[in-house]
Amino acid sequence: MSLAKLWQRLSLRDRLMVGILLPVLVVIVVNTAALYEQALRAADTAYDRTLLATAKSIGDQLETREVKGVVTLNSELLYSALEPFEADNRSRLYYRVNGFQGEMVSGFEDLKPWRGSLPQKGPYAALVDFYDDEYQGSRVRVAVLLQPVVWQGGQGMATVQVAETLELRQTLARSLLMGTLWRQAALILLIAGVVVWVVHRATLPVRTLSQTLRSRAEGDLTPLDSALAPKEIEPLVAATNQLMSRLRDLLETQKRFVRDTSHQLRTPLAVLKAQVQSARRGDLDPMLALAEINQTVDRATTLANQMLALAKVEQLKQQGDAPLQDWADITRDVALDLSALIAESELDFELNNSQAAPIQSHEWALRELTRNLLHNAIKHCPPGGRLSVTLVADQRHAALTIADSGPGLPPEQRARLFQPFAAGSSRSGSGLGLAICHDIVLSLGGQIELNNRDVQGRIQGLDAVVRLPLAKT
Repeated sequence: MSLAKLWQRLSLRDRLMVGILLPVLVVIVVNTAALYEQALRAADTAYDRTLLATAKSIGDQLETREVKGVVTLNSELLYSALEPFEADNRSRLYYRVNGFQGEMVSGFEDLKPWRGSLPQKGPYAALVDFYDDEYQGSRVRVAVLLQPVVWQGGQGMATVQVAETLELRQTLARSLLMGTLWRQAALILLIAGVVVWVVHRATLPVRTLSQTLRSRAEGDLTPLDSALAPKEIEPLVAATNQLMSRLRDLLETQKRFVRDTSHQLRTPLAVLKAQVQSARRGDLDPMLALAEINQTVDRATTLANQMLALAKVEQLKQQGDAPLQDWADITRDVALDLSALIAESELDFELNNSQAAPIQSHEWALRELTRNLLHNAIKHCPPGGRLSVTLVADQRHAALTIADSGPGLPPEQRARLFQPFAAGSSRSGSGLGLAICHDIVLSLGGQIELNNRDVQGRIQGLDAVVRLPLAKT
């Protein structure tokens, strides 16, 4: 399993703990390694001073002798003289003394002679150099001292090398490191404990929220309480509440649709069944019975289509941004579709929609809105009456006015104008057309009004006025 998939399977709490503890652990490991190097350098600084003192002691005991006019360097140092400079029996000292011409004078012959150079600015007031080397299979620290030797009539420079094994230095460094490691381990445990506690407390609201959702009864879509939620998860709680609100509205719409459909279709189906039984018994003339059955089927079909249209309006509310539609083109197309009904009633029809009206909407919604209003106007206009459709637009809104010459709205119907199934009679319609128009207009952020046109105290018709906001272009 790849690290990416493993990371995705971790919980939020585990991710926080890994994301915090892992960098801290890396920093502590790097710091420990750096500390061990510093401990080694500190041990070198401490023991280099002793190594230099040893070299100086050897240099102070150098002598010269002259044989046949040639001055040579002489050293009678015994190895036992180095024992005071050995800190304990875990480290060993080795030395080598070279004469004025680089020849070996005394000491360990297999100790490699110095081939380096003095540092430009050393830590000691002496001609000394320190370096690491290997001798007899062991790592050693070597101090090289250039010791001036003066005799009567001249002077020379002797080279004194003192090497020490590193056991004591490494023991001191490890001792410093172990003391630090205990403190680092205690620090890691403290940080881990604090991180675990903090992460546990920080993720408690998330776990509480999850437990609350899991323990809810089926169908419980009440909003979550965001009062105790941390600021970081308030957007999540708000988004969850919005989602549950949409789901609640959707479920209510479905319940209402099923309830209304079952209630409204029960009557035409019962009438249809009675008409069929009457026709089978021969109570009516067959052609008259078929005509009544046909009317009942038409009313049931219209009712079913309008119920589906009402449900589709609710569905469109849940969808995202709608495309741009020209309301003027749609109005012209709807008028053309209903031209047969207009001609059948011999209406004096007028259409004024030369101005474009871009609306952000689904085409079906605008077409259904316009068709329902125009169809109602045609149905309520008397034969030979006047019917006008006018669409105008300003900088912000478009207004559609459908003015018929019908009887207008009775007072008892105005109180429940846009309620479903609020038809004046069972034969005048299902009462869903205006409810569909009302829902469409509200979903588009507009307004709809139905006003009687009163002239000198007499109703001359009805004006259906719809105002919708123009799309921002």
